[in-house]
Amino acid sequence: MQAEHQALLEPINQFLQCATPPEWIEAAKKPENLPMILLDHLVCELKAGQQAMYLIRKYAVDKESGDALLKWLEPFERLIYKKEGDWRELASKNKLSKSVLPKSDSPYGQDLIDKMVLLIKEELHHFYQVLEIMDEYDIAYRSITPARYAKGLIRNVKTYEPDTLIDKLIIGAYIEARSCERFAALAPHVDKRLSDFYISLLRSEARHYQDYLALAKQIAGAENEHKVDERIKFFGEIEAELISSPDSDFKFHSGVPV
Repeated sequence: MQAEHQALLEPINQFLQCATPPEWIEAAKKPENLPMILLDHLVCELKAGQQAMYLIRKYAVDKESGDALLKWLEPFERLIYKKEGDWRELASKNKLSKSVLPKSDSPYGQDLIDKMVLLIKEELHHFYQVLEIMDEYDIAYRSITPARYAKGLIRNVKTYEPDTLIDKLIIGAYIEARSCERFAALAPHVDKRLSDFYISLLRSEARHYQDYLALAKQIAGAENEHKVDERIKFFGEIEAELISSPDSDFKFHSGVPV
């Protein structure tokens, strides 16, 4: 791996409280598990876009802008949830139909919008790229059950603001960081087409995790930075437990296969 990629991974490996277990890598290397890896990766890209969009709609924009955001995501969701539409047409649909304006009473609104809109565009582009690869490998899309990973993190979110938002941003950071770490871990064990794709994702995924953390600290304010650090540690321990404990459901973010 190039020095540039190692430099991207270094802070991520320090941020995560454990590395991907070798047992997971061994399972992920098996050709029979490639369809599940790609299917779950595909769904994860859409979910990442959905979560970023939820944050913008809930915390930063008016209803008109929120409706425009929903329209942007609609063809991607229709393909996954209703199996409607031609995936080849999605590349032309990855655009926002109007400018998105922050709520006047949201001091961090524009920063949240700027970071999350870029993230959504990139996640939807990656979604399309995974569909291209699945087509090349003759892997048909099918519905799969969600992994325990995201649910295991989200159930610990506080129920009052701004702590709810801060917790969700920290969880977003962990999901992006773990994705980045797993792409790097998988890259040496797959064919060149997949390896090149996984390496190409490192830069954007690394930036996504940093953007989430920066927003969490900005919203909390300098006077509460120690509280954010405590929550980062708290969620880091939960995330590491989900990754390092036995897991009967093999997925992209699953734990040790059993």
